Amino acid sequence: MLEWLAALDRALFYFINVQLANPVTDLVMPFVTSDAVLRVLFAIAILLILWRGDKRTRLMVIFSGLTLALTDQAAANLLKDIFERVRPCRDLPDVHLLVNCGAAFSMPSAHAANAFGQALFWGNGRMKVFAWLLIVASLISVSRIFVGVHYPFDVLVGALVGAMIGMALNCIGNWAIGRYLDARTDSASPKN
Repeated sequence: MLEWLAALDRALFYFINVQLANPVTDLVMPFVTSDAVLRVLFAIAILLILWRGDKRTRLMVIFSGLTLALTDQAAANLLKDIFERVRPCRDLPDVHLLVNCGAAFSMPSAHAANAFGQALFWGNGRMKVFAWLLIVASLISVSRIFVGVHYPFDVLVGALVGAMIGMALNCIGNWAIGRYLDARTDSASPKN
């Protein structure tokens, strides 16, 4: 069974990485997956939330940062060392490699974990925003296959890890901030 799943993962990898590769994806996917670009976009999004958001949303930025830290550490430093899966660009012949292969292990994709963590964190309960965040997270995740550094199942596991952490931190953040704001409202109310 495991060998069948590994064969399926390799076949899906080659389909996306080699057969679907074209001049447009070769240009766009390295940009989409760039750590520098993703950091700048995340910083801009957080600044917009701090500028335009209400008090609750601005406080949620703290939990968004915690979500990012947890998804990144779980994927990059904990689970990769448990699974010890070699990256396709180091393991397979004829990989269409568009970026540096990277020294770390492959499973799970930290990019997918981080993107889906933020998508589920910010999209929980906001359907219009959620749809766009899922599209962006999916694009970031599939870019990791297009550039040749992750198998599809690496991306899937990363997405699941990120989604679970994002949903959990959204619930915890909403509960904690609700209690904090309620306590502030109670203390500001005049006593009879």
